[in-house]
Amino acid sequence: MEYLWISIFFQIKALSSKTIIAIFVVAIVWGTTFLGIKIGVETVPPWFVAGLRQFLASLVLLPILIYTKNLKWIGWRNFRIQITLSSLMLVGANGLTTVAEENLTSSLTSLISALSPIFIFVASMAIGMEKFTYRTMAGLLMGFFGVLFIFWDGINDLMNPSYRLGLLILIIAIMSWGLGTIYTKKINVKNNNLFLNLFYQFAFAGIIQLIFAFSFSETIDISAWSVKSVSAIIYLAVFGSVLAFFSYHYLLRTLLPTQVSILSYVNTIISIFLSWLILGETISTKFIIATACIISGVFIINYKPGMLKFRPMQKYLK
Repeated sequence: MEYLWISIFFQIKALSSKTIIAIFVVAIVWGTTFLGIKIGVETVPPWFVAGLRQFLASLVLLPILIYTKNLKWIGWRNFRIQITLSSLMLVGANGLTTVAEENLTSSLTSLISALSPIFIFVASMAIGMEKFTYRTMAGLLMGFFGVLFIFWDGINDLMNPSYRLGLLILIIAIMSWGLGTIYTKKINVKNNNLFLNLFYQFAFAGIIQLIFAFSFSETIDISAWSVKSVSAIIYLAVFGSVLAFFSYHYLLRTLLPTQVSILSYVNTIISIFLSWLILGETISTKFIIATACIISGVFIINYKPGMLKFRPMQKYLK
């Protein structure tokens, strides 16, 4: 184990400073998004949190696109692709996760969301994109035992209608993210202009979610929105959306996708730790065991030979 950490240290030391910064941004910033969402929905209706986050993110990208003279029409085919991705991954996955956190703790939401790679694998296997192996069976069983540990002592919580609704919405959100991921793989999207594509995605999602906010929010009292909640929304827009998405796609161009996927495990751990540290959420021993089981299960399913060898993809670093 000591040799493994020493090996990883020297591999990371060999990476460029930009790549290292991007790794820390994705690992840390996306690890704080569940915390940011929970703080946001404390006083702001969830669809407003999601809608303002995405719409503000598009406004951040707008002057960048104008300055670089990249603000242009992307064509109907690419427009349909970006709208589909936005509908599944931003409106569906991100929006519904925000709604779910109104009734669920930040730590529980982040842990259950960590199951998304398992949903993606099962769905991919159903349509012939992945093959079933004994290794994946072991990973699925680990994930299943993790879910059992989550609800070991909290089965009575399911009697609470709000809690049940939150879980149902979160499951739909995970499925939406999975469908978006599979759709991306199927069409093999090429991000020739990442900022422009993200601008269309953020703008569309923001508008749709704000329409939902005005339609479904029982009361709209802006004076009740706390400075802390509004600050969380701004943080989610600038850092959780724009900066983290850009860093994520930069890493996909410089490291192997399987290596980038390792960061999702770090996100979950950071999110749970911050939920305990800042929000004072209770993290029981069984919850820690559940976290270990789920992360281990997802890792086993996603493991590919060489994924722990952090060697840059030279063709992108010329």
